[in-house]
Amino acid sequence: MPILTIQNLSKSYGALQVTDDVSLALQPGEALGVIGPNGAGKTTLFNLIAGTVHPNAGSIVFDGLDVTTMPARSRCHLGIGRSFQIPHPFSGMTTYENVLVGAAFGRNASERDSERRAVAVLEMTGLRRKANTYAGQLTLLERKRLEMARALASDPKLLLLDEIAGGLTEPECVELVEAIKTVRSEGVSVIWIEHVVHALLAVVDRIAVFDFGRKIADGEPREVMASLEVANIYMGIEGAHG
Repeated sequence: MPILTIQNLSKSYGALQVTDDVSLALQPGEALGVIGPNGAGKTTLFNLIAGTVHPNAGSIVFDGLDVTTMPARSRCHLGIGRSFQIPHPFSGMTTYENVLVGAAFGRNASERDSERRAVAVLEMTGLRRKANTYAGQLTLLERKRLEMARALASDPKLLLLDEIAGGLTEPECVELVEAIKTVRSEGVSVIWIEHVVHALLAVVDRIAVFDFGRKIADGEPREVMASLEVANIYMGIEGAHG
C-alpha cells in the first residue's frame, strides 16, 4: 500500500490556479524527485501535503489515513517531516538544541527519548561534531544539513525536502547527497523538490515534472529527462520540429 496517495488535488487563490488536478502515489521507502520551472506549484504541493494550506478539491491519504483537512501539527505527529528552502534555525541555540526542539515537539515522546533521537539524527546527518556550535555560526552546507536534521528529528515516515541543494558548491552537494542516501537507508520515504537535477538523479527512484500547477510527467528519471515535452517546458529547449 502506498505511504502517500494524492487524488485530483487542486488549489487556487482567486483566479490563480496553483495546483491543478494533481494525482500521484509514493510507495514506502521510495524517493520521488520533483522538478519544474519557478511558479510551477512545487512548493504549494508541499504546503498541501504538510497541511499548512488546504486544497479546494481532491484528497490526501497518508499511511492509510485521510489527512486532507488535518492540521499540520497532527500530520507531523503522524510522520510527515518537512525542510524549507531557506534555512531558519534558532541561531542563538546550539545545533543539538535546534534538533532537540524537533524531537521534543514533533513527536509524542519522553524527554530522554527525545534526547536520544536528537543525538541519533546528528549522527545520521553528519552534524554530531557540530552539536555544541551555535546554529548562527554554521556554514551554508551545515545549515542545510540542520534543516534536514530538524525535520528528521520528528522521526518521519515521509520527508519533504525543498531545494535543499540550492547554493551549495559541487563538493558540498556531493556531501549532501550522501547524507540523503543515509536517510533513505533508514527506510524513510522522500519527496525532494530540486533544481540541481544531477543531485536528484543520484538519489531518487522517480521524477515528476510540474508546470503551471499540473503534473506533466512522472516516471523513471532518465526517461523523464529525455522527454521532448520536459525539454520544451522545463528546460526551454525546442523540439527537433521547431
